[in-house]
Amino acid sequence: MTSPKIRALPLLTASLLAACAAPQASHQTSSVPGPQAAAGPVEVGIVAINDFHGALEPPGQSVNVKQADGSMLPVPAGGGAWLASAVDSIKALHPNHVVVAAGDLTSASQLASSLYLDEPAVGVMNRLGLEFNAVGNHEFDRGPKELQRLQSGGCEKNGRLDPCQLEQFKGASYKYLSASTFKADGSTLFPATGLKTFGTGASKVTIGFVGLSLKSVPTLVAPEQVKDLTFGDEAEAINKAIPLLRAEGADAVVVLIHQGGKTPVGDPNGCDGFTGDIQPILDKLNPGVDVVVSGHTHWSYVCNYKPANGGAPILLTSAGVYGELVTDITLKIDPAAHRVVSSAAHNVIVQSTPYKASRGEIANTDAFPRFAPRADVAAYVKQYKDASISLVERPVGKVSQAASKSDGAESGTGGTLGNLIADSQLAATRGAGAQIAFTNPFGIRASLVPAADGQVTFGQLYAIEPFGNELVTMTLTGTQLRAVIEEGLDDEGPMQVLSPSAGLMLRYDPARPSGKRIVSLTLNGKPVSAAANYRVSMVNFLAEGGDGFTTFAKGTQRTRGMIDVMAFEDWLKAVPVREVPQESRTVKVGK
Repeated sequence: MTSPKIRALPLLTASLLAACAAPQASHQTSSVPGPQAAAGPVEVGIVAINDFHGALEPPGQSVNVKQADGSMLPVPAGGGAWLASAVDSIKALHPNHVVVAAGDLTSASQLASSLYLDEPAVGVMNRLGLEFNAVGNHEFDRGPKELQRLQSGGCEKNGRLDPCQLEQFKGASYKYLSASTFKADGSTLFPATGLKTFGTGASKVTIGFVGLSLKSVPTLVAPEQVKDLTFGDEAEAINKAIPLLRAEGADAVVVLIHQGGKTPVGDPNGCDGFTGDIQPILDKLNPGVDVVVSGHTHWSYVCNYKPANGGAPILLTSAGVYGELVTDITLKIDPAAHRVVSSAAHNVIVQSTPYKASRGEIANTDAFPRFAPRADVAAYVKQYKDASISLVERPVGKVSQAASKSDGAESGTGGTLGNLIADSQLAATRGAGAQIAFTNPFGIRASLVPAADGQVTFGQLYAIEPFGNELVTMTLTGTQLRAVIEEGLDDEGPMQVLSPSAGLMLRYDPARPSGKRIVSLTLNGKPVSAAANYRVSMVNFLAEGGDGFTTFAKGTQRTRGMIDVMAFEDWLKAVPVREVPQESRTVKVGK
């Protein structure tokens, strides 16, 4: 059958190679019929996303774009149906195309997706034509068995929530890739690589994909969820895959990796000042990688990255978060020389609907295209939204004003919302003797913007704390308390200043040597004593050493408490109007 669209043919799976458990491969061949004699390079469009996080509806966030006068223009963006239209618009530009993702499509999701185990997030991805997705860290939040159900389908119950509540779940039509995630027998959890072929005869070209998560997954999810898995070195896994893909006919190699970096705010297509944990990985890559689609940091950038090892430049992209952007990548491939002759990319803002933010109404703009929601995806999402609406819209209390999570350069601090959450967790664990509570800024997923009368809904609280973590109260010495705070301030990974409850005051200096950055630490006006014991509360993810706060795992006399979002609700509804604490509890000093 001749068609301007790519036609999918049967899936082929390669066997494991020898006892060293070389990466498994997922192969699929698609063809747009072409002339037998190649007239020149063949153009292929790669449509790339990352970190969708079950954002079925517009997330009430914007992409900030710096204007000529230095001001920032916020562009409201995101939402599954709008993303589908944006993807379609890019597909229309490329008769040869493939849709890929760099992980975290599920979990830390909107309530309408999370209540249904992210089955609707997978459904949205199926409908926009995704073909390959690298596993991220949040894909493991419910454990590998549940992740495998998302791939294969079915209604087996693997946790607290019931699957298949609204539909018989058929699973992902796309393929998860996990080149660096190994089971006990040494095989990869999912195939390491995939191939897609375009055209026929002399115009035939093939792109090979290698997909993988970041090595630090065990520090980013509850340890018991990944206790039977091993996460290997990222560059090693990619380098192993390159010759295998080339041997199987790949003319180009594209890496899908759930790791990334950041640039200064304001240019979703810029690369100036780029830095991040993906750099050491890129610097160790062998020749042969043409494009790296990245994620994890929720940042947007397009870079022509020059590896430190002197290798050829690599096109590096990331499309932010929540479907607010999608990357349009164009490769021109010489089918005779079996190589990429040119590559380019730009991020497309998925402008959707206006919303109310803490700073006022964020309106649409004519500076960027507006997308209409794709009707079939909007109807599909509406089924899940309607089913969850009573819970989403349930009032839980009032607040005095908006409470914002910190963004941009301050994303590693909790802001006023961090204060409010930590206070709620301290109040919920006073019965266990808690004197201090901490929340991690990276776990705060949205700002709190009340209605005009201050009213807050459960759906808003869930958007802020979507993980369903339990509170844990433990005993730490003063020395351990200082050590765990220093772990957030050190040079291992991005800086994350724990948000404390009322009464704890921290002054720190990032210019001091790593591990010695606390300037002062007081509780209720008195210095924290190294020898004293303190009862400290946090969510179970932190209590088990998550996000690199390993000292928490050494705490003793543990008491488990309620779910974090329930503690937040109880704190708000305990008074007619809950005041949002405005004081700065963590203060950066020095230059």
